[in-house]
Amino acid sequence: MVIRMLRVRHLLALAAALVAGHAAAQAQPVLNIYSARHYQTDEALYANFTKQTGIRINRLDGKEEELVERIRNEGASSPADVLITVDAARLEIADKMGLFQPVSSKVLESRVPAHLRTPNWVAFSTRARVIAYNKAAVNGDWVQSYEDLANPRLKGQICVRSGSHPYNLSLGAAMIAHNGEAKTEEWAKGVVANFARTPKGGDTDQLKAVAAGECGVAVSNSYYVARLLRSTKPEDQEVMKKLAIVWPNQKTWGTHVNVSGAGVVKTAPNREAAIKFMEYLASDEAQAYFADGNNEWPVVKTAKVKNPALDTLGDFKADTMPIGQLAATTVQAQKVYDRAGWR
Repeated sequence: MVIRMLRVRHLLALAAALVAGHAAAQAQPVLNIYSARHYQTDEALYANFTKQTGIRINRLDGKEEELVERIRNEGASSPADVLITVDAARLEIADKMGLFQPVSSKVLESRVPAHLRTPNWVAFSTRARVIAYNKAAVNGDWVQSYEDLANPRLKGQICVRSGSHPYNLSLGAAMIAHNGEAKTEEWAKGVVANFARTPKGGDTDQLKAVAAGECGVAVSNSYYVARLLRSTKPEDQEVMKKLAIVWPNQKTWGTHVNVSGAGVVKTAPNREAAIKFMEYLASDEAQAYFADGNNEWPVVKTAKVKNPALDTLGDFKADTMPIGQLAATTVQAQKVYDRAGWR
């Protein structure tokens, strides 16, 4: 009888502990993130936020368009607190759909440069659109600007990904902002006339094609170059031995940069936690994750970077066009590319 009573008490105590544990889990603050950043190194970023704040992160990963559509379909009942994605154009599309809410934060205003934030979303890292050329096949003086890519002397020399990809659309938007639509269309037609092949693949594919001699020049986001520089694979090291990297437009408006960024969802059920997370992304510690983990440049100047590939690439003059202005002309850029035949 005594044993049975002890067993009953044990079961009751266990049940009470489970209930208490569930209640504690329910009481723990949470943050629901919809993320289109698919970088393994970001895991440390999220884990460190939870460690610092005690806020548990629920994360839904997916493609940009899918996540935006999901938030829109979920409406007022969406559990999403923060949307993280890459490319200013995608962030602006989400904003134009009314998915973000204004965020007033002295931390963000003081740490993130004004040209890298809008009232409704903020950039937390940058990546540059660089020119790579085959040192044995192309004169580096011929490819010192984006405008140079349309010069007929590069006929049959250019490899590049699709004109509909956001990376190239944002570059086109920057060209329109700086040079006007007519000149940008003329430029795009010149680039198309210089194609070595029909656009295909990603930026790494273009870099490898240049190294292999399939073409002489490519345009790539800088973090793809940095990945190859940091790679221990002999074949990747061979690729980089054959390439030279140019920071375009250093004598004019500077090298085009794009961003990774985030916004607080309009219907965020955990708004306070969401703002805290946005502010955390602007901390020196979080900024270092962007730089050291995924070879991106931090937007906060005080962040310390320990990335040998970024050191190798060196300093450059970046375009300081307001990121919202850049995002606003990407639709126009797509129309220009379509007319130029850049598919």
